[in-house]
Amino acid sequence: MKRRDFITQASAAGLSLGLLSACGGEPNTDNPTSNGTSQSPGNTLANIRKHMPDYNGPTPFIHGVASGDPLPYQVILWTRITAEGLDEIPVVVQVSETPDFSSVVYEGIGYARSSSDYTVKIDAHLPQAGTTYYYRFESLGHLSTMGRTRSTPANSEQTDHLRLAVVSCSNYPYGYFNAYRRVAYRPDLDAVIHLGDYIYEYAQGEYADKNLTEKRPIDPPHEIVSLEDYRRRYACYRTDGDLQECHRQHPFICVWDDHEITDNSWQGGAKNHNPENGEGDYLERKRAAVKAYFEWMPIRRVDPDNDIRIYRHFEFGQLLSLMMLDTRLIGRSEQVSLPSQARDPDRQLLGHEQEKWLFNQLQTSHSRGARWHVIGQQVMLSPLTLGTLPDNPNWHIGGGAQLNYDQWDGYEVSRRNLLGRIEAMGLNNAVVLTGDIHSSWAMDVAVDPGNLLLYDRRTGEGSLAVEFVTPAVTSPAAPTKGLSDIAAAALIPLNRHLKWVDLYHRGYMVLDVTPERCKADWFHLETVSEPSNQEHFARSYLTKDGGNHVERANAPSAPKLNAPALAPAASQTTEIL
Repeated sequence: MKRRDFITQASAAGLSLGLLSACGGEPNTDNPTSNGTSQSPGNTLANIRKHMPDYNGPTPFIHGVASGDPLPYQVILWTRITAEGLDEIPVVVQVSETPDFSSVVYEGIGYARSSSDYTVKIDAHLPQAGTTYYYRFESLGHLSTMGRTRSTPANSEQTDHLRLAVVSCSNYPYGYFNAYRRVAYRPDLDAVIHLGDYIYEYAQGEYADKNLTEKRPIDPPHEIVSLEDYRRRYACYRTDGDLQECHRQHPFICVWDDHEITDNSWQGGAKNHNPENGEGDYLERKRAAVKAYFEWMPIRRVDPDNDIRIYRHFEFGQLLSLMMLDTRLIGRSEQVSLPSQARDPDRQLLGHEQEKWLFNQLQTSHSRGARWHVIGQQVMLSPLTLGTLPDNPNWHIGGGAQLNYDQWDGYEVSRRNLLGRIEAMGLNNAVVLTGDIHSSWAMDVAVDPGNLLLYDRRTGEGSLAVEFVTPAVTSPAAPTKGLSDIAAAALIPLNRHLKWVDLYHRGYMVLDVTPERCKADWFHLETVSEPSNQEHFARSYLTKDGGNHVERANAPSAPKLNAPALAPAASQTTEIL
């Protein structure tokens, strides 16, 4: 049934126009005067069921549910419909304050269309800021599993405690998504920040654990290049139960890195794009990858006139401003290999427009009195000297290279512009969150950490910010713990701002924020070679209010008290009678 036919029939049957207008809309950080709720939810659902296409198949919700990009009174709700032979399928969402759906606060409708790979995103309007909600989708006679999400605190609200999980680099054929499962089980999280490499583009067996080929096969089996390829790869990843559970329990705030397109992407090309090998035009490949990303991720478009813009910001009351950057596609110049090239003033990592936006956001965050100014981005900001470590293709950090020019090291003017702006503003409490490098790091951020006159390693004086790097969900760095320990012992003396590094373990990070300090707790997995719930606390570092440097902490932060209940497990095949 076409959408226009459905609207005509549903309107004739008395379907709420308020509900129909709730399919989406522009972000709104103020409390909306109308949240799109139907005056008679039972009658509305009955009308929708009456005009649903005929369908006698299994549950169409095989890829789960998800939420993301939370605002004080809005959140994106996502699902996908899998029902062969149907198109323009009406999908209803309900949001409730309680898991039993006795207090429904919002109903909206979306459409699963072939043009969007049958994905559905509804920008739900919510009545309360800083509140946990439960949601479910309904279509074709089936209910989805129940999801759980949370709105952010109002911009003017004094917030005393936030907890954010930070993850990156989840390569499906390199192991099980045990980190996602552990994050899903944490009921006190306000959101999950994903810093990129949500999928990988490689062919079967090309970048994978050879022992898991049969247990973790990918689809399609070839390297992904076309729109259909990227869609199939996301669909493959989203069949993973651990990833589904993490999305089901928490709202995500995401940005891409390079592997959502292809390895070492930049604005006009990529290391792993070979047109001479039949991979076609890079810009066409990039457009396909970006389209699939926006279809499959619970993310809100912030600029309808710019399909590739992903950088955006979030406010968590007066406690924290979060700025999510794109260091890959929108402004990055091609990577170089020499220090003289890295210092070229014409080279850009963010691009002029995004850089201007970031500086304005930092100023706005500072002016409004936010306590912490957090930058979520992909590649390491702090300089890294690797000395003469032996070259090894299994080391993601680059082997014997003196510097990693894929990081901010390759864009020295961009780094100095950012640090210079922080210093000129007198901005305290800047925290950089980084992924990409498949390992755990805690660092002071100084303009020139090797200069004894400008930076004191013992006291942290001269540091302008701190950087916390999250490990990978599955992707490897050092191949053995022994090599990791040797490398760490060499790296810390060579890099005076570096306080801790672990190059072996996979896992995730929890950022625990109060007005007094911003603390990173690292949790490492015992294995990714098999399904496991085993993890261990690895290390904690914090930065105190006004301190601008990292300090060691001896224990992880205590969980929040009275955390809202997780969404209960339920069968996806529940049919509506």
